[in-house]
Amino acid sequence: MIPNWCTPKNVVLAAAIVLFACVAGGVATGLAYPEPVSSAALGPDWQCSRMAFVWTTCRRLTHAKSASIRVAREPVCTRIRT
Repeated sequence: MIPNWCTPKNVVLAAAIVLFACVAGGVATGLAYPEPVSSAALGPDWQCSRMAFVWTTCRRLTHAKSASIRVAREPVCTRIRT
């Protein structure tokens, strides 16, 4: 007996696989080549990119300066140590 591959169940399964492959390819392409976006609200220190008019990610171009810490020479707790 010859199997019939053109049943509605198999056609839907094949269409779902093709759709998944197209979406995966589009996401991979969008992640590889994001569209640059200018954001006046964040300022010039930020770089934003948008993928497919949905995902917008921003990152700071310059690193924030670290604050210096003062270390006390005397311990803060003045209890007597034995």
